[in-house]
Amino acid sequence: MRVYELRNQGLENLTLTERPEPRPGPGQILVRIRAASLNYRDLLIARGRYGRGGVTLPLVPLSDGAGEVVEVGPGVSRLKPGDRVAGAFFQRWVDGPLDEEKAASALGGAVDGVLAEQVVFEETGAVKVPGFLSFEEAATLPCAGVTAWVCLRVLGDIKPGETVLAMGTGGVSIFALQFAKIFGARVILTSSSDEKLARGKELGADEVINYKKTPDWDLRARELTGGRGVDHILEVGGAGTLPRSPRAARDGGHITLVGLLSGERGDLEEASKNDRNIRVDSVYVGSLRHFEEMLDDIERARMHPIVDRVFPFEEARQAYEYLQRGDHFGKVVIRV
Repeated sequence: MRVYELRNQGLENLTLTERPEPRPGPGQILVRIRAASLNYRDLLIARGRYGRGGVTLPLVPLSDGAGEVVEVGPGVSRLKPGDRVAGAFFQRWVDGPLDEEKAASALGGAVDGVLAEQVVFEETGAVKVPGFLSFEEAATLPCAGVTAWVCLRVLGDIKPGETVLAMGTGGVSIFALQFAKIFGARVILTSSSDEKLARGKELGADEVINYKKTPDWDLRARELTGGRGVDHILEVGGAGTLPRSPRAARDGGHITLVGLLSGERGDLEEASKNDRNIRVDSVYVGSLRHFEEMLDDIERARMHPIVDRVFPFEEARQAYEYLQRGDHFGKVVIRV
């Protein structure tokens, strides 16, 4: 079968090659991958800048893929051949708190990922996806979708009428916009592009801020809430934007540290030191149960993830380069 291997640091070392077709063992399923999506994490791994544990090369990259089950191993009962599924980000985090053993099962980092024609998942490391979603849409969900959902639903306990600040127009932020609207919340979206902000308004953003034209976006966000401050902030910028986020938040508000788009991860301990009772959490995707519960919300709302662009399998490196340029709105997908 055809598969991509990251053989050394740098996108130039992403190599299309051949491997023997895998076979599922006890409690495992074999999935014909139809689509895979990119996350910022994948760029960091390719550059050798990902800080969560070591990465052993060569590595099959990408954590997020969807396809159909073609074979099941002995003892499998949850899934059957023909089922449309997406792999869970963590192959061994079914429920409960995350621990070291579960974290060591993260696809496309700790273990081989999904940028291949066929992949073996654990039976409890995949979920059935709703029939109204395409494989390309389903492939966007395991990392960015679950992350945004956990931020708002699990950690934030979001309520109708509350306000969410979504930073930028990448995968997590656009999912946050979509979920917030499902949950009856008001959304403030930031971007450096007026064109992307206009698309955000079409998706339901109530207010938008161009942070290049309005460098004090934190003060503007507070103004847009009548001086009260926002209830929930998904902090995807990292150390570069984190100092401003508490100024945008209300007293007793909630900030979740998600990413490091500005180049350095935000300091959870430092961010938690405030005298305004602002709660600061850090999120690392979520469990299989979170994934299933998120899909229930998606199915009830008939929500379609936003796919910006789809690249053919042979142009995987171009997909990475496109993501790296930051021109995308939503998710970048590779059709396998």
